[in-house]
Amino acid sequence: MNIWITVLLFLLGLLLIVKGGDWFLDGAVWIAEATGVPRFIIGATIVSLATTLPELTVSVTGVLQGEVDLAVGNAVGSVTANLGLILGISVVCIPSVVSKKQFNLKAVLMVTGAALLLILCRGGVLTFLPSLAMFAVFAVYLWNNIVDARSGMAESRAEHPGRRTVSHRQMTMKLFLFAIGITAIVVGSRLLIDYGSELALLLGVPSSIIGVTMVAVGTSLPELVTTLTAIAKKEASMSVGNIIGANVIDLTMILPVCSAVSGGKLTIGQQTTALDLPVCLALCCLAVLPPLLKGKFYRWQGVLMLVLYAGYMAALVM
Repeated sequence: MNIWITVLLFLLGLLLIVKGGDWFLDGAVWIAEATGVPRFIIGATIVSLATTLPELTVSVTGVLQGEVDLAVGNAVGSVTANLGLILGISVVCIPSVVSKKQFNLKAVLMVTGAALLLILCRGGVLTFLPSLAMFAVFAVYLWNNIVDARSGMAESRAEHPGRRTVSHRQMTMKLFLFAIGITAIVVGSRLLIDYGSELALLLGVPSSIIGVTMVAVGTSLPELVTTLTAIAKKEASMSVGNIIGANVIDLTMILPVCSAVSGGKLTIGQQTTALDLPVCLALCCLAVLPPLLKGKFYRWQGVLMLVLYAGYMAALVM
């Protein structure tokens, strides 16, 4: 393909994820304001479910095509990228205070999911029946979000009894922009990965380097775009909720689904059990311990997460 067409498609992907992120986050913030549900909860439910679609699609497609290592590596690698890179950047830029009531259980569920996955995969196979324990964690996560959402809506109605009813037309428009935003992010991410990889090859970058950068971070681009947009709009709680929620979904839903699709037995590679999952669990603990103990994130914590992620990337390259 002509290099100029490649560059144009790469730039189109970049434009789509930037504008899509803007529309997507504006829609999410509007939903939070219109319903009275706290921003952290919106980030942990609607936003995280939408941004994990690429990981779910890539992993299930990988299993169906016989690319099991890609499927497993994508699910675990996305969590690692979400924490080490994306949350690391967010915490360094905005070391926010968290609501312990909204944060604590979700953080514990994320660590539990990572620990359970490490234990269940130690034999080199993830079978479907034991993986139902992961679904149980996911069910608790959904139940907790429903409870928090109802509580937030009740508090909002009590504080603003005269809140104006949202018109049907306004709701349709905002939800349409929200949907267009996530679609633009997903399409833009695909263009960015495909044509970014092609550009890198044209410039002489080794394919092994492209594999652990473009592909590893590629499916986490929706979370990255949402986080960077949230930082720009000073919506830190939406960003943190999105990342925690996306990780719980990645850890507790994607691989059990892949196990079911693969006939009840999902083969887990040695690298996943020896390196990927331990690093993922370490990052989960590093991400949640300071907020659990002190109720806030710290810049030094974000720096440590970025350093650990860089070391993990270097280990993969070597």
